[in-house]
Amino acid sequence: MSENGSSDLDVTAVYPGTFDPITNGHADVAGRASRMFHRVIVAVAANPAKNPFFSVEERVEFARLTFADFANVEVHSFDCLLVDYARQHGAGAILRGLRAVSDFEFEVQLSGMNRRLAPEIETVFIAAAQDYGFVSSSLVREIASLGGDVSEFVSPAVNEALLARLRSR
Repeated sequence: MSENGSSDLDVTAVYPGTFDPITNGHADVAGRASRMFHRVIVAVAANPAKNPFFSVEERVEFARLTFADFANVEVHSFDCLLVDYARQHGAGAILRGLRAVSDFEFEVQLSGMNRRLAPEIETVFIAAAQDYGFVSSSLVREIASLGGDVSEFVSPAVNEALLARLRSR
């Protein structure tokens, strides 16, 4: 570990997701990864097929605000095959967060396919912290849309944006 808390291991990890919106659970996983990897790229998937609540530009901005104090975390958007994106950025690892056992089967299937497509890139799983194991972007959106308070699950900027978007509907 170097003095600034980042890893001395020169490996770039890509942490992909839709992040619609980015939650404190996502921030926890990427923050912990920033101590293990030399560079972490939070890769915001455009993913228009999911009909996202926030635009890719908004999601990137929320992630940049979330990681503003992390020197070795970058935020970018992408709209290509994940392993191609990882190769383009010299990544040696794909980072995936696991909230519950139910995530594991799907994530193992994805990691197997990614290994087949790019055997030089490892998938690394980080278990969600206990405080965030039940938090998902879709639950946050649903709770907020029904008038619930989601301020403990997202950053203040995301909370404000959620409330503003819901008021304008």
